[in-house]
Amino acid sequence: MATEAVLLGRGQEAQYLQLALGNRHGLIAGATGTGKTITLQVMAEGFSRAGVPVFCADIKGDLAGLSQTGSPNPKVESRAAELGETDFAYEATPVILLDLFGRQGHPVRATVAEMGPLLLARLLELNEVQEGVLNIAFKLADDEGLLLLDFKDLQAILAYVAERADDLSSRYGHVSKATIGTIQRRLLGIEQQGGEPFFGEPALELGDLMLLAPDGRGAVSILAADELVRSPRLYATFLLWLLSELFEQLPEVGDLAKPKLVFFFDEAHLLFNDAPKALIDKIEQVVRLVRSKGVGVYFVTQSPQDLPSSVLGQLGNRVQHALRAFTPTDQKAVRVAAETFRPNPAFKTADVIGEMGVGEALVSMLQPGGVPAIVDRAKILPPRSRMGAITAEERKALIERSPLKDKYDQPVDRDSAFERLNARTTSVEEPSPREVPSAPTRSNDPWGGAFRRSQPTASAPAQASAPAPAARRTAAAPPPVQGGSILDDILGGGGGRRQSAGEALVKSLARSVGSQVGRQIVRGVLGSIMKR
Repeated sequence: MATEAVLLGRGQEAQYLQLALGNRHGLIAGATGTGKTITLQVMAEGFSRAGVPVFCADIKGDLAGLSQTGSPNPKVESRAAELGETDFAYEATPVILLDLFGRQGHPVRATVAEMGPLLLARLLELNEVQEGVLNIAFKLADDEGLLLLDFKDLQAILAYVAERADDLSSRYGHVSKATIGTIQRRLLGIEQQGGEPFFGEPALELGDLMLLAPDGRGAVSILAADELVRSPRLYATFLLWLLSELFEQLPEVGDLAKPKLVFFFDEAHLLFNDAPKALIDKIEQVVRLVRSKGVGVYFVTQSPQDLPSSVLGQLGNRVQHALRAFTPTDQKAVRVAAETFRPNPAFKTADVIGEMGVGEALVSMLQPGGVPAIVDRAKILPPRSRMGAITAEERKALIERSPLKDKYDQPVDRDSAFERLNARTTSVEEPSPREVPSAPTRSNDPWGGAFRRSQPTASAPAQASAPAPAARRTAAAPPPVQGGSILDDILGGGGGRRQSAGEALVKSLARSVGSQVGRQIVRGVLGSIMKR
């Protein structure tokens, strides 16, 4: 069973999450302080041990404890034995730290072109008219071969649209300078919130979220989000962009023996707060269709009613921690949570939801064949890694010894819309492209070059995918390289190959090929499904 499922805990029966059904998505819900984070940690460890890479956001700063071996504790060991974990042992999980701001992990970036007008409109809280003008800016950039890569490119194209407002109105539709001014002020707000560094190059390659350790365990990519969540729209927009990128770039694989990646979406209610119906419909489509790409999405929130029913109905693996019913609204949330489970004749689900203690949960996992199990009141296993935050020194050591060290650390600023438009105001001659700065070099890959890209199982090979839309990335998976133990990898050693500056330029040009041929850019969460 251990090779086919992840043990989560035990109630009347042992509760397993079937790996073959891990891409059927899931929900972890419960009030603050009831144990959601520990459940997420146990799930992440279980998927990692099964060879499934994991991505999650660290809202409170304690999920990074996955990277450290747990401290011996007789109570923890006794509980693990009681719940049937016969091979329980304290161990660290292979972890890669990421951070949009680049302070607590490797910087994460996306180009403006990849983010696309729909998600940018969501981030900037634009209305339909303002979003339409933003679409015109993107179309103009396509038509004139202007690359939209970083924040100043977006600012430059908006200024260019305002300058040519009268001319563009006859070609693309009405463009108001006042509307442009509103968008520019919203951009200023994002800049003041610290969001500017997110836009640029080198952009994140999805393959780096699907690494396997030398012993076959999946790497857990942890996004530092304790600061990011203070800008909830930026947080939700980034995770939605990442999810849509997975949908758009990964090939169809059907049902695998285990997922290619599990994606935990913490504070999931932020994704749907004040979202227009059109965006919710597209989110529902992405969640439904990304399953066939081998990706499992697990939403983490306080109550199931935080999610639209169209999304909630797609979540087959469910863990519900306690909810407190102090108000009529709370009581309604309890009833909604109880109604999402298949009833157990041994107890009344709605009553149990308010009675459970910390570390207890109502669990209903999909069984072989995809049938939801009868809900069970279970105690959740303790994690093998540290339950708590890591020190600044431990974080620094992880970053220094990461397989992604130096790959994303230095931004690349190449010739794009800002430079081209700025040059037009100073010279009649077309400027020649600037040389791409070389990335820093290093002699050794701290994790021994042994981490490799996760691949589909032999029983369900990846199918050929359709041509990628404009400004999309493709990356070939490097061949497997043998290495030492995961603790050796975490603690150092070895050598490997990095992407050269020339390769970075070629990939960047490939991302922007749509702009060069004048194709309309349709990006972000819409991706290819906008054309359906």
